[in-house]
Amino acid sequence: MKLTLQKRLASDVMKCSPKRVIFDPASLEDVKEAITKQDIRALIREGTIMILPEKGVSRARANKIRHQKKRGLKRGVGSRKGKKTARTPAKRLWINRVRSQRAFLKNILERGVVTKETYKDLYGKVGGGFFRSKKHIQIFMEERNLVVKDRKPASVPVRAPKDAKPAKAKKVPAKK
Repeated sequence: MKLTLQKRLASDVMKCSPKRVIFDPASLEDVKEAITKQDIRALIREGTIMILPEKGVSRARANKIRHQKKRGLKRGVGSRKGKKTARTPAKRLWINRVRSQRAFLKNILERGVVTKETYKDLYGKVGGGFFRSKKHIQIFMEERNLVVKDRKPASVPVRAPKDAKPAKAKKVPAKK
């Protein structure tokens, strides 16, 4: 039994694809006799013509991956797209580096490790991009003997002894 006209009319009335229109197998004769949109509307009200629900794409896998990325997984070299500067812009890296170096300089000035004049000189070099890192500042200071010898006894050394092991950071469990 060919019911393509009825499927097309029903899809027009219900504003969906003809693939989603289904007929009740028990009343196919009534459907065959319906040749106008008004007849189709009456059969829809009766429940003889029905519409299948839309099929969607499940978000389960996407949600799982998003959750893993939130926990720090799936962020390795093989999963990255784009340049290093696309993920963290060069300007943001510069800002972070300069801020940490300036905070370090402020810290050693407050502790009395360097004089005000040395601080100003180092501060200018930081702004000019002379130093790669805080460690580079420490090496520069040691090579040029910029560390004040007669500083307060209660102050903390510029860097920890080589045999001392750094404290391990505690792992924070991921939120569920």
